Amino acid sequence: MAIVVNTKSYARDVLATGSSVPYIGPANTVSIKDKLDLARVPPKPTSTFSGVARSEGKLTRTAVLTNAKSPTWDAIAKAGVTFPVGMSTTDMDTFLTDFATFVASPEFKTMAKSHVFAA
Repeated sequence: MAIVVNTKSYARDVLATGSSVPYIGPANTVSIKDKLDLARVPPKPTSTFSGVARSEGKLTRTAVLTNAKSPTWDAIAKAGVTFPVGMSTTDMDTFLTDFATFVASPEFKTMAKSHVFAA
């Protein structure tokens, strides 16, 4: 199964394990990275708590640099989610929608690009 991000299709890599799955993008080569990674950690319940399920997504892409000491370097974005066992799928969907909106907000983009917090 492929993952499509905007117009790019990322193909599932054969190096998948039970807890992580890498996806290779169209620009990926030996020297240029263009990949997605999905990872998960199942809940570990205790006698008093049902546990939490952890999931992570990561995008890695080699960027061409200007006015820097090296010509290229990897840009990396990660998103981690922890949901307690028993949380409804409706609440999870709302949470994920809110988080996606937050990451797409001008305030987050300004902070990510310039390391300046919005006033």
